[in-house]
Amino acid sequence: MRLLIIGSLDGHITAAGKIAMDRGAKVAHVQSIPSGLTQLRSGQGADLVMIDVKLDIANLVSSLKNERIHVPVVACGIGTSADAAVAAIKAGAKEYVPLPPNAELIAAVIAAVTEESTSVVFKDAAMASTIKLAEQIAPSDASVLITGESGTGKEVMARFLHAKSRRSGDKFVSVNCAAIPENLLESELFGHEKGAFTGAVTRRIGKFEEANGGTLLLDEISEMHPRLQAKLLRAIQEREIDRVGGNQPVKVNIRLVATSNRDLEDSVKKGDFREDLYFRLNVFNLRMPALRERPGDIIPLAEHFVRKYAEANGVPAKPLSPSASERLKGHHWKGNVRELENTMHRAVLLASGSTIESDNIMLTGARADAGAVVPPAATAQAGRAATADRAPLVGRTVADVERDLIIDTLQHCLGNRTHAANILGISIRTLRNKLKQYSQEGVPIPMPGEGERVPTG
Repeated sequence: MRLLIIGSLDGHITAAGKIAMDRGAKVAHVQSIPSGLTQLRSGQGADLVMIDVKLDIANLVSSLKNERIHVPVVACGIGTSADAAVAAIKAGAKEYVPLPPNAELIAAVIAAVTEESTSVVFKDAAMASTIKLAEQIAPSDASVLITGESGTGKEVMARFLHAKSRRSGDKFVSVNCAAIPENLLESELFGHEKGAFTGAVTRRIGKFEEANGGTLLLDEISEMHPRLQAKLLRAIQEREIDRVGGNQPVKVNIRLVATSNRDLEDSVKKGDFREDLYFRLNVFNLRMPALRERPGDIIPLAEHFVRKYAEANGVPAKPLSPSASERLKGHHWKGNVRELENTMHRAVLLASGSTIESDNIMLTGARADAGAVVPPAATAQAGRAATADRAPLVGRTVADVERDLIIDTLQHCLGNRTHAANILGISIRTLRNKLKQYSQEGVPIPMPGEGERVPTG
């Protein structure tokens, strides 16, 4: 993980940097926002930016957005001033970390913001065969196409391949081809020279150059426009790229990994994807099985996420009750591992007893797949749990239930808007708009640092 620190952090630079390096991060430090932007444009890159709260955070976030540099920003400042935290979040920071830095807090923020785990949790034989193939092909430089449904962990597998490769000491760079407009993706991948187009205020190194020596992940490559596919094919064949507005080719040395949740062979037949590019990418294919195809992994994954989010939220990791386990095993998991992770994050914060019970498992779509084999006991338990969940809701409006869910989640998160939005599965902007509406209606809103506390005395 690459951490860029901007500013003096009131003299706590050394401590913050050492904590991050102890957690395996590579740390760089600059004094000003212009220097930080220069470093990011130059291809040195960062997975996380920590900035002194005294600096112009809004200016940094705006500059990053305008130049399409996608990196999370965390603000740092002396003490636990609620005003400073609120101002930083409003300016666009994902989190606010008080100084002097606390080792566990920084470790939790790094884990929550960057999500850079290369460990793959599995016990099921279906996943074991995929991992075995991944370990076999990881040391090579051959291109890999990772396929599978949304939420199956394709990017986690890409990071696993990088960690097991001969390039593990170099950078892992990811580009989400579906999230960047087609007219901007070219400069995102290949970079641009100053003045190449409106808004190109300086030279910008693209992801190919940034990943030089390491691994480049092209996430959801099936969304790439055919015009760009031709340029990508040349880059793969020749191992050189042309910056937008440039006249000198640039040699690159990368290992290419691509992912897709679509059937690329079908896209080739329809003319949406180039056949020659498909064969270049598909030297090896790793298919990520859906969670319903690896039922033996549901409980190990659930327990893994319980430990992860218990640590991140400073609460004890509670065991799953038998009824909770049965409910998890009986669900269809349309959203795969991503849905399970969100479910367990909610359960960790909702569990009030010594164990996580079935009524803490808030599922989406309370039915099992028509083709799934669900034990009768699990079906009965799921039915009882669903009835128990619905009973208190009868006679209430959707708006009332939504409001209570949002406020309760915010209380469990001690007023932390970012964590609450992640658990609820909504954007921070949507959450703020809802809270503003509730406040205008006279509903008390937990502020950062407020919420559930253990009584003293």
